[in-house]
Amino acid sequence: MDIITTSGGWEFLIRWLHFLSGITWIGILYYFNFLQTPYFGTELGGTARSAMIRGLVPNALWWFRWGAMFTFLTGWTLVLMKLGMGGLSLSDGYMTRVLTGGLMGTFMWANVWFVIWPAQQVVIKSAEQVAAGGEAIPEAAARGARAGLASRTNTLFSIPMLFFMGAASHLPAFNSGTSDVAYWLVAGIVILLVEINALVGPGLATQKPLAKVSGTIHAGLGLTLLLYLIGFAINS
Repeated sequence: MDIITTSGGWEFLIRWLHFLSGITWIGILYYFNFLQTPYFGTELGGTARSAMIRGLVPNALWWFRWGAMFTFLTGWTLVLMKLGMGGLSLSDGYMTRVLTGGLMGTFMWANVWFVIWPAQQVVIKSAEQVAAGGEAIPEAAARGARAGLASRTNTLFSIPMLFFMGAASHLPAFNSGTSDVAYWLVAGIVILLVEINALVGPGLATQKPLAKVSGTIHAGLGLTLLLYLIGFAINS
């Protein structure tokens, strides 16, 4: 029964829940961005859109937002356990990589709960009113577009986030040596600029690179490479 009587066992259980929640969250995120949204843009998808928004989407969003919440909570619990009982410090190369992923993951969680979910509530309510013979909510389209940009930004972030989480344990050469102030000044600004674009992109004009699935994936790969080169250059 070491799994519940030792700190290592509890760390494993929390890590398992972190993986389980993360797979649920990111899996639905990819479904929304890679499958559902492009389908809604087709002729057949357009006719099914209202029914899906009223029927399928609310259920999917429940799993989506709570997957995000449990991923967030278990992830930061693991970080605190590593700092408190694992003997690691914030300046450790492992923690620098984990916290790089954790920063992007935290922005993703915040986007889900404070941008995407509130906006989608308006979109769902508008679809329900129209289906009942009423008028659409005027701001529903703009709120849906804002949610879409935040969702695509989360998809972009997920690519480097997973890279840095994996690199912490499985790419040891990348973790040798740190220059935390310089690293966080440069990498932090880059990550923050991407998040700011999701929140205040003027007139959604800056969503253009994220308008397509391919553009979102390419942007995510580009951000991964950029952050890797920043870390490599500062640590070399």
